[in-house]
Amino acid sequence: MPTYRDEAVILRTHKLGEADRIVIMLSRRHGKIRAVAKGVRRTSSKFGSRLEPFMVADVQLYQGRSLDIVQQAESLGAYGSEIAVHYDRYTAASAMVETADRLSDSEATSDQYLLLVGGLRALSRGEHVPRSILDSYLLRVMALSGWAPSLDDCARCGTPGLHTNFVAQLGGVVCSQCAPAGSPRVAERTLELLRSLLRGDWDAVDAASVDETSAASGLVGAYAQWHLERGIRSLEHVIDQSGDAR
Repeated sequence: MPTYRDEAVILRTHKLGEADRIVIMLSRRHGKIRAVAKGVRRTSSKFGSRLEPFMVADVQLYQGRSLDIVQQAESLGAYGSEIAVHYDRYTAASAMVETADRLSDSEATSDQYLLLVGGLRALSRGEHVPRSILDSYLLRVMALSGWAPSLDDCARCGTPGLHTNFVAQLGGVVCSQCAPAGSPRVAERTLELLRSLLRGDWDAVDAASVDETSAASGLVGAYAQWHLERGIRSLEHVIDQSGDAR
């Protein structure tokens, strides 16, 4: 039976039988992996804690017909414990791994893996506001999947300029001629914050006001959920900087 090794982020797990667990992972070189970790729920398991959501591990697997089998797991990033004790970090991380899981197998690239690892690391260390880390991840993961929002030229007709109508269904900002009736107008400072989140310009992101980050979060959430075609359930529990769940 073929054996392979890779780095992977644990996205989610399911119980299987009395002692086993199905583990869904996003790996660096093999895309999304669905595997069985046998005996992992027993207290005597040597690598049970290494195969929990938000953890990054070096895993060795046997290749199976429908599900692979985890043979070994060594911790590379123990982010789960620091994330789990903070509600805002936990909900943001949950939305990130749920988004990664929603992406198709063809989109599960090395860049997707590195982006998710970087986001979880930043959350575990408390480097920035958790909701801003999530917003930046969502914008950048959409861009890696070919769905980068237009934040300058009209997303529909390409007219250059600084447009202030944002329509998630049309791909971002649109000019006044393309904007549907009643579409929301967005402040220029909010649009600049979206550009900073997409670039990863954390000096600008951290300097933004609570109102600006809250407005940006609403637009990012709407945009990501529209393009994923299904709601991100974890977003319902995420707390933004104003203290509101979005």
